[in-house]
Amino acid sequence: MKKILVTGGAGFLGSHLCEELLSQGNEVICMDNYFTGRKKNIVHLLDHPFFELVRHDVTFPYFVEVDEIYNLACPASPIHYQYNPIKTIKTSVMGAINMLGLAKRIKSKILQASTSEVYGDPTIHPQPEEYWGNVNPIGKRSCYDEGKRCAETLFFDYYYQNKVRIKVVRIFNTYGSNMHPDDGRVVSNFITQALQNKDITVYGDGSQSRSFCYCDDLIRGFISMMNTDDSVIGPINLGNPGEFTIKELAEIIVDLTGSKSKIIYLPQVEDDPMQRQPIIDKAREKLNWEPKIQLKEGLIKTIAYFEKELEEMR
Repeated sequence: MKKILVTGGAGFLGSHLCEELLSQGNEVICMDNYFTGRKKNIVHLLDHPFFELVRHDVTFPYFVEVDEIYNLACPASPIHYQYNPIKTIKTSVMGAINMLGLAKRIKSKILQASTSEVYGDPTIHPQPEEYWGNVNPIGKRSCYDEGKRCAETLFFDYYYQNKVRIKVVRIFNTYGSNMHPDDGRVVSNFITQALQNKDITVYGDGSQSRSFCYCDDLIRGFISMMNTDDSVIGPINLGNPGEFTIKELAEIIVDLTGSKSKIIYLPQVEDDPMQRQPIIDKAREKLNWEPKIQLKEGLIKTIAYFEKELEEMR
């Protein structure tokens, strides 16, 4: 049994990670300040004898003895991270400093949940880990993009200077249960609009592309990365290499929900990347990992979750 700290553990991905780590026989400490995380995501775990919930903000130091740290704390949807951009960048940067300091003191492994947003609006397609990115440092999305880029720098500097046992993964668009219905991400937006027969809002002409990874696949990737030996530090892309346009996604969701929604087109959002698709050769080679759940299968599961969520909200 390992003792594991998950920051952002009540969030979308953090809650799934806590559940899977417990199912594998570990002791889990879930840390969250509920800025975007929700207690309902992990309430079913509260009676588990090896689960502990801590309300704490990662921008402040935290002291605990653990074997591994998964650093997931950060608002990840545009609505949430743009609501308080200073808080967002502090969470990425100060959170990384605090968790790396903890890992240094207790000599634990630490995994950073970075993002494909470090590539910005890429000029190389699809994106390999060696690509340095094309990021606007002063735009509305910069608090998230640059915060995550700085966090990666900190992780590698702690590795080079202090030999901290780091792991860095870059997450591409991920979806599934425990997403917030109002988080502003494209999958949750489209599903909630379709289920309510509202207009589906596409920003731009819908030709921009994304790659969508189901949450269960991504969690497998996190754990596979953590379980590698200390020579594997990353960064490693985690995502589904299948590429779909935003218009195609909207049409698939309308079809799967049987919705009467119409697709409407609104002005393009500032700094919205036109293309996003991972090269996952390193994940296949180093982690023996690739996604198993394809888009329609994952969307059917996610639609069922949102149907229940919207029913509870009525």
